[in-house]
Amino acid sequence: MILALRLTAEGGEGVETRIVDHPGFRLVGHAARVLLVHQGINPHIQQHITALPTEEHLRLKALGNTEPSGLLAVSDDLDPDYAEGSELTYLHGVAVSPGTPVPGGLDIIDVPAGRWVVIRTAGPHPQTLQKTWATAAAEWFPSNPWRLRPGPEIVAVLEPTNDFSTATCELWLPVEPA
Repeated sequence: MILALRLTAEGGEGVETRIVDHPGFRLVGHAARVLLVHQGINPHIQQHITALPTEEHLRLKALGNTEPSGLLAVSDDLDPDYAEGSELTYLHGVAVSPGTPVPGGLDIIDVPAGRWVVIRTAGPHPQTLQKTWATAAAEWFPSNPWRLRPGPEIVAVLEPTNDFSTATCELWLPVEPA
């Protein structure tokens, strides 16, 4: 069962959010250790994704069967200070329910049940997503009764243009009561 609540942040810039209680799930796909880049396209992630054959993206997309939906950009094992240039595990993949058979050759991140803040963005990509994350950190978290908890940070790209220059995304951040 998934429970969703809608919250609104008062102040500078509005952030469209919802709080979701989500059962455990698995993130499956292709993982790599990359460097954290705060602004613009991360060349390490871009290289990782473009090295995958087109049919692999389609195979992954067909495997996904739970929220967050679609192809996902997953950041895990992040530096607690989010230092520019620090290493993280990046996974290009999908979310599946715990009992879903996973084909060999894919990396798996098991995600326990928990609460998530889901922040919706739309606009130039990845700039709008990066600006929204900064707004959430500076404005939304300080004015709401939530804090980040350990777990992967997930971006679901829901409606990209063909060249990915603009997109509607959902940023899934693991949270707990502050």
